[in-house]
Amino acid sequence: MKKVFLLFFLLFSVYHHAQILTLDDLEGKELHNSIRLNYILIHQPFSEVGYQLDPTMGFIGLNYNFPLNDWLYTGAGFHTAITGDQGGLFTLGINLGVNKKIYKNLYFDANLHFGGGGGFRSLVNGGGIMYPNIGLQFKKNGFSFGAQYGYMNFFTGIQKNDNISFFIEIPTLVRTSSYKNAQKTFIVGDNLTDEFWQKPAVKSVQQLTFDYFFPIGMSRADITTNPPYKPLRETLSILGFEYQRYLTPDTFVYVHADAMYAGLVSGFMDLFFGVGKNFIETKYINFFAKMGIGAAGGRIYPEGGLTMYPNAGFDVRLTNHLGVSVHGGYHRAIGGTFEAYTAGFSLKYYGLSGGVKDPFTGKTASKIKTRGIGIGVQNQTYFDVAKDAGPNVDLQMIALKILYDLNKRFYFVGEASFAYEGKSGGYAHGIFGLGIRSNPIFNNRVSTFVELLGGVAGGAGVDTGEGILVRPNIGINYHINDNLKFNIAAGSASTPYGKVNSTNLNIGFTYSLSILNAKK
Repeated sequence: MKKVFLLFFLLFSVYHHAQILTLDDLEGKELHNSIRLNYILIHQPFSEVGYQLDPTMGFIGLNYNFPLNDWLYTGAGFHTAITGDQGGLFTLGINLGVNKKIYKNLYFDANLHFGGGGGFRSLVNGGGIMYPNIGLQFKKNGFSFGAQYGYMNFFTGIQKNDNISFFIEIPTLVRTSSYKNAQKTFIVGDNLTDEFWQKPAVKSVQQLTFDYFFPIGMSRADITTNPPYKPLRETLSILGFEYQRYLTPDTFVYVHADAMYAGLVSGFMDLFFGVGKNFIETKYINFFAKMGIGAAGGRIYPEGGLTMYPNAGFDVRLTNHLGVSVHGGYHRAIGGTFEAYTAGFSLKYYGLSGGVKDPFTGKTASKIKTRGIGIGVQNQTYFDVAKDAGPNVDLQMIALKILYDLNKRFYFVGEASFAYEGKSGGYAHGIFGLGIRSNPIFNNRVSTFVELLGGVAGGAGVDTGEGILVRPNIGINYHINDNLKFNIAAGSASTPYGKVNSTNLNIGFTYSLSILNAKK
């Protein structure tokens, strides 16, 4: 009997040892992506409308692109108005572009942007955008700037114009692995020979924010209120998301987006870029201040959109990866009348990804956990959507989805979607929730999934009430390869405080990969 136990122990030890993985077992890949910030000056059809309209609008864009090969790239981008009187005009779209070297540091660049969005429906109607452009780019040490000639065409409406745009591009490097390596743990040993992963990680924070805006001063609502442009004193309830990336141990840059879900008829949004600093930082508590600049609007008095947003508060760290934040600030339209004091709280996730070393202390992690990340693009069709006035409509929407695996079965999902057809340009939603997927079947080619999402929706006269939207859906993935999936899903979208009760059909693709999360 003792020999049997000894044999069993030896077999178990061999098996257990075989499951120990080191980073030498993980094949990596570098993605040389880029962030493109552009500025477009668009002449407006002010002579074709029956109300006062500034002759030009300043439009800024935030685009994230990644190469498909050495001359072709794709990506996604947001655009928003900052000058003129169309504050609240936001768009979302996808890019496909060509970038070829001409001579030394000079490159030819051309791309096509397709998406949806809007502000004044009389200008954009359904909200569809087609923006082809062509130009030159100068690159030096990865950074670049350029100028392009383009034609901004809201093809469902009358807002269209040729223009000159300018952009700057900032390189980003992401170290990843195939999605098949997701949800595994790798030991970081002293004898690690693979130099690919022996790099500093990226320190970042993602947070879900719940804020309240308290309008003051000359703040006014839009023309749909009774009386038109009445003083705005309602408390606005705001749901948002923020991504922070640290440049030094206590300084970070960030991007932040919000949407309103209570206080007025839905439709108010904002988007900010900024910089922040931690002034007092202990093991569990951190005091910070931030300054953001960006755009805001919708359901308020027509303004240019350019907005500043200083903010300060403190964090309480609950674990190595989770924390809560309490903060307050001042939201002010530059050159406009809207202003508000703000207060709120956030749920925070702290991460070190893409390497084995802390970028600032140099401390090496003891082990690495790979997490699966998916980026999806969908065309979404919503049938028989209720409007505040007039008949119901069918909406065509373009959506960007982010999937973050919690384990092999469950995942967190966030989604932004903007209308491009259906006489509802300017309607959008931002929703998030949980999903569950099955194991692949039929030679690992097919899997099923169920998602339950909720969040904020509104704009363009779609009857969402104050903006709460709930959308469960069920779907099928077809696995083209380890990383790329085609998917189709159906579900139901409803608004508890509005009249929207619509079935929907969603078709798209998801590209998945693995990223490294360092563990101390």
